Amino acid sequence: MALYTARSRSLIYHLKSKLASLGAVINQNCWVPHFTDHHPPLSPSRPTHHYLRNPDAIPTNDANPFLSHRFKFTQAGKRLDLIGNSTDDTRVLNFPGGEVKFTPEMKFIPQSSTERIRCYRVLDDNGQPITNRNFVQISEEVAVKMYSDMATLQVMDTIFYEAQRQGRISFYLTTIGEEAINIASAAALHFDDLIFPQYREPGVLLWRGFTLQEFANQCFGNKADYGRGRQMPIHYGSSKHNYITVSSTVATQLPHAVGAAYALKMDGRDACTVTYFGDGGTSEGDFHAALNFAAVMEAPVIFICRNNGWAISTPVSDQFRSDGIAVRGQAYGVRSIRVDGNDALAMFSAVETARRIAIDEQRPILIEALTYRAGHHSTSDDSTKYRPAEEIEWWRIEQDPVSRFRKWIESNGWWSDEAESKHRTTIRKQLLDAIQVAEKSEKPPITELFADVYDVPPSNLFEQERSLRETMNRHPQDFPSDFPF
Repeated sequence: MALYTARSRSLIYHLKSKLASLGAVINQNCWVPHFTDHHPPLSPSRPTHHYLRNPDAIPTNDANPFLSHRFKFTQAGKRLDLIGNSTDDTRVLNFPGGEVKFTPEMKFIPQSSTERIRCYRVLDDNGQPITNRNFVQISEEVAVKMYSDMATLQVMDTIFYEAQRQGRISFYLTTIGEEAINIASAAALHFDDLIFPQYREPGVLLWRGFTLQEFANQCFGNKADYGRGRQMPIHYGSSKHNYITVSSTVATQLPHAVGAAYALKMDGRDACTVTYFGDGGTSEGDFHAALNFAAVMEAPVIFICRNNGWAISTPVSDQFRSDGIAVRGQAYGVRSIRVDGNDALAMFSAVETARRIAIDEQRPILIEALTYRAGHHSTSDDSTKYRPAEEIEWWRIEQDPVSRFRKWIESNGWWSDEAESKHRTTIRKQLLDAIQVAEKSEKPPITELFADVYDVPPSNLFEQERSLRETMNRHPQDFPSDFPF
């Protein structure tokens, strides 16, 4: 057993050191945006899962000293080398983790660079490309679907928000100002990619075919709701769309996404995981644990941060002093990029490229999408209490990502005023019909509150169900008349 354990450990270390040097084939005809910590891609002759099962066949590569030394032990007597002459500032010591040069100068790393990381953008404010070469080209069919889904999101937010204000649903949360992040990122992904959302990504589901009726069923919590009425409205989830159910707790989805990505890697799947979160989520410990875990295990996961300036009522100036989120990825060894989240073409290009890097090179990617939350945090919030109404209105009108993308497709002859009017009218009617159906549908029975957690429910759950039924019998006026037992 001891011999078996020693040999197993040796194999694991050998496997990890070889995997660390794997690279990827990148289509050289397609523009690749600049990611921080960008190294020239490598080209393995076989897919990763081949090397997972045949560690001795993995080629070595010493082009990147950080990767090539990641899992190597430093040996006594071979760690101190001289470069050039024998002055102190030319000595190199191979510490665990890689070689480090010495210097006699005491110098602290500055808290931030003098210039902020630049933001990748394709379309200007008038919807015209800044250049013709710096983005991934998309077809008319994809572009029109992207715009129509963005417009659908706007109509859906308006109607469901009104439904909540009418007391027909208990809660709602809009995506106003962040439609491009939703739809453009979804368009750049593949259906097999697993989505770990926060609560402002219904556009990803919409792109994947989640119907307006399915949205309405969830918000009204009826019997057709996949969550069987056990979640708040807008906490969508759909296994058939590879969309993990939304959780209200902030940032818990990030470590889950990393673990799932590592499983995809172990299975040799041609897919990645994608997780969304806001700037407030980066203040949680789960964010830091997830980035470090992903970097060390080289998991194919894409982190997409919607940096919209506000964690409910807390501005980013009260959350961190670093230059946003992208620098945090670099600190953990994760390739990162900052993108204009109000620019659909920039988001599509960055996510499409990030996906290719994540899968081909088996590495995590962090995308910081700069945007502005042009609506209230939710129906439980009045954002005019902590920010000027004029500021909100300026962002909502002048920087509207939907209007900007519409100008671009119209300039290509792919959209018109007639198509706009017809689409919005049709979607509004479909949504109103879906709401009527969802509202009249039967609610899930009481038993659904206690199902799906245990294979054999424990006695305390039976006791809780019995107590609830007794309460409903004693106080029937406190419960809806159509609530099924």
